[in-house]
Amino acid sequence: MLQFSKYQGLGNDFVLLEGRAGQLPLNITEPDPHWVRQLCDRRFGIGGDGLILALPPQHGEELRMRIFNADGSEAEMCGNGIRCLARFLADSDGDQPGRTWRTETMAGVIVPELCEDGQIRVDMGQPFLDPGAIPTTLTTGPSGLPQGEIDLQGSSLQLAAVGMGNPHVVVPVQDLQTIPFDAWGSALEVHPLFPAKTNVHFLEVIDQQTLEIRVWERGAGPTLACGTGACATLVAATLLGLSNSKATVKLPGGPLEISWPDPQGSVFMTGPAVAVFDGVLNPELLPQQGQGSQQQPIPGKAVGQPTPPSRDASPASAPVSTSLDCANDCKDSCQQPDHCLREEAQARVQQFLSSTSLDAMINLAGDSLEERTLSRLNRDDRP
Repeated sequence: MLQFSKYQGLGNDFVLLEGRAGQLPLNITEPDPHWVRQLCDRRFGIGGDGLILALPPQHGEELRMRIFNADGSEAEMCGNGIRCLARFLADSDGDQPGRTWRTETMAGVIVPELCEDGQIRVDMGQPFLDPGAIPTTLTTGPSGLPQGEIDLQGSSLQLAAVGMGNPHVVVPVQDLQTIPFDAWGSALEVHPLFPAKTNVHFLEVIDQQTLEIRVWERGAGPTLACGTGACATLVAATLLGLSNSKATVKLPGGPLEISWPDPQGSVFMTGPAVAVFDGVLNPELLPQQGQGSQQQPIPGKAVGQPTPPSRDASPASAPVSTSLDCANDCKDSCQQPDHCLREEAQARVQQFLSSTSLDAMINLAGDSLEERTLSRLNRDDRP
């Protein structure tokens, strides 16, 4: 039985799986894109804009995050996603305001912090303004970021690109309600100017402290919010002279507070993350044994991105005490064939399944989920 949690940040929702102790099998830590699509399907699965895995670190930090879009492609980073992950960790461990988590991502080390009001403040790191790091074939313009003008379906659009570990294009418009959002968003996502595809943000400037955007997210389409996109928008708007370095960015799902106090430093994002529900996956929704994507490239995964610098598991998934990280060390071939840890773990799973009734497994999962929910409620009730 595999437990999951569902969280949302401004309506951008995610399925989260706990694997910090190394308890998740390879076919989940290296998921097949088809399984991710099935899991995120809103009619035939749990439903979500993406899947987030909390995993053991690889570079000495506290944990590692992997995030997969609803289409099965892997994303380098997601602002709403990492806020949801931080709130999930706080709920799981009973953490109090002030707690931070140094989190390894494909975009580098990102540090979310639990605030007094329950919101999550995230140091999103420095924006990427070099075209090759975003990546984009737009060239650096007079405002100090990649810029350009294109004709799209008969309209002339001004583009500005910013990287937040993942690629973004910001398109200033006069009126968000009158643009052909779906047509422009889908076309720009896969435009040749962006070799790794891109997230698309149409920007209407309300005033110097208030920006409003609509989001076409790479690999997901229209979404209610995008945290990295809000950060990229603030950076672009600041450099283009359209806003101050601190502003409220209004998205369809709600507002985010974004600031870029030092042009040579990090962008900061503050916003909510909310638990929706906890559950247990029906065994029919679990990936099949041996199913995984280690032999398949994941479509949509950005190329040329730098490697980042340096809750409870059921008896069926208890990690084996060893220094060998099977999920990472044995991707190509088993490094310990005489005593295969994966085979041993699978045998323990089968033994547990054959010796435990379905009712008992449901009770086990239910007890754990109830304990976690009560812990969250008790923490939120504290003055």
